[in-house]
Amino acid sequence: MEAQAGQENSRTLVETLRAQVSGEVRFDEMTRALYSTDASIYQIEPIGVVIPKSVEDVIAVVEAANRYDVPLLPRGGGTSLAGQTVGHALVIDFSKYMRDVLEVNREERWARVQPGIVLDVLNHGLKPHGLMFAPDPSTSDRGNVGGALGNNSCGAHSIVWGKTVDNVLQMDVVLADGQTARFSRLDGAGLEAKMRATGLEGDIYRTLFNIGEANRDEVLRRYPKIQRRVSGYNLDELVGGSDFDMARFVVGSEGTLVTITEAKLRLVPTPKFKALGVVHFSELIESMEATVAALELGPAAVELIGSMILRQAKRSLGYARITDFIQGDPEAILAIEMIGDSEAEVASRLDQLERRMERDGLGYAFVRMIDPADQAKVWEVRRAGLGLMMNVPGDAKPLPYVEDTAVAPEVLPEFVRRFDKIVRDHGTQAGYYGHASVGCLHIRPLIDLKRQDGVDKMVSISEEVSDLTLEFGGSMSGEHGDGLVRSGFIEKMFGGQLYDAFRQVKRAFDPRGIMNPGKIVDAPPMTDSLRISPAYSTANVQTGFAYSKEGSFAHAIEMCNGQGTCRKVLGGTMCPSYMVTRDEEHSTRGRANALRAAMSGALPAGSLTGERMHQVMDLCLECKGCTAECPSNVDMAKLKYEFLDM
Repeated sequence: MEAQAGQENSRTLVETLRAQVSGEVRFDEMTRALYSTDASIYQIEPIGVVIPKSVEDVIAVVEAANRYDVPLLPRGGGTSLAGQTVGHALVIDFSKYMRDVLEVNREERWARVQPGIVLDVLNHGLKPHGLMFAPDPSTSDRGNVGGALGNNSCGAHSIVWGKTVDNVLQMDVVLADGQTARFSRLDGAGLEAKMRATGLEGDIYRTLFNIGEANRDEVLRRYPKIQRRVSGYNLDELVGGSDFDMARFVVGSEGTLVTITEAKLRLVPTPKFKALGVVHFSELIESMEATVAALELGPAAVELIGSMILRQAKRSLGYARITDFIQGDPEAILAIEMIGDSEAEVASRLDQLERRMERDGLGYAFVRMIDPADQAKVWEVRRAGLGLMMNVPGDAKPLPYVEDTAVAPEVLPEFVRRFDKIVRDHGTQAGYYGHASVGCLHIRPLIDLKRQDGVDKMVSISEEVSDLTLEFGGSMSGEHGDGLVRSGFIEKMFGGQLYDAFRQVKRAFDPRGIMNPGKIVDAPPMTDSLRISPAYSTANVQTGFAYSKEGSFAHAIEMCNGQGTCRKVLGGTMCPSYMVTRDEEHSTRGRANALRAAMSGALPAGSLTGERMHQVMDLCLECKGCTAECPSNVDMAKLKYEFLDM
């Protein structure tokens, strides 16, 4: 009877949504499978997916979720590395329709945008104005503004322009009860007016003011004194002594508090000239010491690229042609960017950098890059780092679970030395890359989650790394957020008093607990809902291709790790059908997820050769663009040939 009531409730929910939403309402098995993953190690099937076309659609979805007591999960490009964008919830996908630039004010340097716009698309449109939105995560060619706001994204140049929280001016949101609100900076009188208001918005302002007052000393004592802290909620915004700014407060809240429908973003002038000094090192720790030295010269970026990425890039069909800047076989390189008002200025700054490296005996090669085309090669390899590392052979992969720690840059050498010892003491190795300039390195130890000892090792490494990070006054997340993988460490990081304050924040914004539950507070264990686990298995199918390189048909599918490079829409070939439809099932990732779901039993028996799978695979043009442009070298054309032969 209970199951029957649940099915009836689901049917009523679908009927209500289809009657009130002008966008798409999808509850079929295939769509739920496609949205069950992101770029993280997790997989949770959603209740359904709504792809809204307007703010009115979003309001209708939130109201329906309240009426039927259904959790909600706002989502953009689905590039989360911590599992923020998967959950047993009603997913709202903004990336297909709500992706416009609504207004640009060149004089005042701001833009109003919808949450589904891709970061690179936004900056492409701003280029004629000589302006840009500064946060530049490596997923900027497919990541959405809404995701940047949800994660408090940063990127390579945060040392100059800060995090997303430093670049947001105003935000239009739908509250958890379906009411709308506009968040921005308030002076004393404006805050008092908000606190006198009735309804949920007034309750939120009153509660947050009291939370800030009650926890001021603990926030000042416990919050890491570093730039790159994105864990927890932004209680430090309430005690900083400036005007009350709710837009800044909800940045980084991962969809657990509100649904963002529009944002007014601060823009900065595009640098006139840039240059790169690429320093090569035989030892990883030496590159960390060089980072500390380079920071004294005021660089715009200092990016670490480790040997695992460099070696995979040299072997990659799509990236080998752009690795000619690599001298020898370095253990690490630093890409150090200088910006200025003239070519002579940036060249002079490179001279200064090179002299400093020589004086301190740091590095064995220094490659100067003034030509933008040459610089682009380095940045392309750096942005592809995640996918290139995931291309290592075997079931043990460099996975994202402790890859987002952040500490003060001056302690990086000792922190990395201790971190690496933890990894090696567990009998494995790690890939290294990231934002050395701000002490936020993405360190990924190799783990085989198909084995129980691999799962146990992941938990053990995470515990030891969290201890180390706290010892160094750092944050477990400096960019990628808490999600499912790190929320369980928040109480350990901030202490019981602040964790209780976080729960109060959650209740104030979301009294019914429907907004992306299980993230930041009250999270499940990090080992729940793993995409690949000891229980994971795939069907044995007779294949026409040998898959000698990949290992099997299933392994060839599993090369897709969900990073979503196939969702880029500016330049390149991959993925032509997605560029036209903007539909997840017509991306390379969508097709790989569909095949993997059928092979692993996440879809019913017979799905692998069913009509719905034919629809998913049909618009693959077999162009082979993914083979070259996907950093993990997913060969969807080959997989489609196999599928058609079944």
